[in-house]
Amino acid sequence: MDTALPFDRVSFDPAVMGGRACIRGLRITVALVVNLVANRMTIAEILREYPDLEPEDIEQALQYAAVLADEELAPLAD
Repeated sequence: MDTALPFDRVSFDPAVMGGRACIRGLRITVALVVNLVANRMTIAEILREYPDLEPEDIEQALQYAAVLADEELAPLAD
């Protein structure tokens, strides 16, 4: 994945959540944050529920998900 956006708040560590994309090494995955937003939680509600998060974490999680959703996959050759 080649992107111009620096994802300095998205981390990958095999010892944390099995290496899934997390926020700043916390045990809070990007997928969880995106799911909360998709289920209509406001940023204020998310920050209240997860006080270790910062507004920039949520923004960057959404940006990261958007980049992943825009990836193009080439079909496998037969």
